[in-house]
Amino acid sequence: MFVYIIRRILYAIPILIGVNILTFALFFIVNTPDDIARIHLGQKYVTESAIENWKNAHGYNLPLFLNNEKEGLDQFKKTIFYQKSLKLFAFEFGSSDAGQDISYDIKQRMLPSLAIAIPALILGLLVDITIALLFVFFRGTYIDTGGVIICVMMMSISALFYIIGGQYVLAKVLKLVPVSGYEAGWNLIKFLILPVIIGVIGGLGSGARWYRTLFLEEINKDYVKTALSKGFSEIYVLFKHILKNALIPILTGIVVLLPLLFLGSLLTESFFGIPGLGSYTIDAIEQQDFAIVRAMVFLGSVLYIIGLILTDISYTMVDPRVKLND
Repeated sequence: MFVYIIRRILYAIPILIGVNILTFALFFIVNTPDDIARIHLGQKYVTESAIENWKNAHGYNLPLFLNNEKEGLDQFKKTIFYQKSLKLFAFEFGSSDAGQDISYDIKQRMLPSLAIAIPALILGLLVDITIALLFVFFRGTYIDTGGVIICVMMMSISALFYIIGGQYVLAKVLKLVPVSGYEAGWNLIKFLILPVIIGVIGGLGSGARWYRTLFLEEINKDYVKTALSKGFSEIYVLFKHILKNALIPILTGIVVLLPLLFLGSLLTESFFGIPGLGSYTIDAIEQQDFAIVRAMVFLGSVLYIIGLILTDISYTMVDPRVKLND
């Protein structure tokens, strides 16, 4: 197991390097440091001295890859690629283009993102799987057909509809919860109820339909027919056998959601005024703060790879047929 984990981590290093180089190319080769300076200065006619002053203040005055004015390792260290890109591997995110400490901002905004993402993920999984099992139990009936039609309709509706509609009905009309906002402590719960509910409802259509497909694939297999022939009830077989054997694709789907636990939901946090990493990223894009965007892209890649490794390890816990070769 230990050897397998180390091997997967070593496999992840070239992937992260590739993501890092591609991100660097997009930000510093397609858009040069001079272009970045002009964007932030926000003036129609910017003098060369103003551009140089901004670059000097933000560390963009260095060469991209090789500094011929230095000697030894400083030829590589005193470059934009080392200062702005390679340091990300040590999780040294540096300062934003506005001068704020990115690492400090991430630590402060991570908890609000988790406060929304974890309840929405857990409740969403429970609701989606329960409804999918209900569809399978009543497969071929009007309940199943009508449920699938409703799921397709829900998938076709934009997430903005659920957000705006939920705010209008539950917050403005019924006045059950605040429209938006965020507070520390126990008062936080009242601000999280609405975004969590909308998060669960927004993903219900695609989630329930996908899990239904997984369970239908399992229900026609021989082991299910054998269990039913032995006199086990269909409900017992659904929860005891089918659900267990479908856990591997379920876990694979959860991996895609793991980065969202930390990076937050871009739309949800922005509309509900949650100071999480999702709204942090949106604000950075609007302000064209490329330092923050680079950091969030790299962090998202790391979290996704960690999720893949955890999923492979969890396979052995839910299916004894899967073995990790050391």
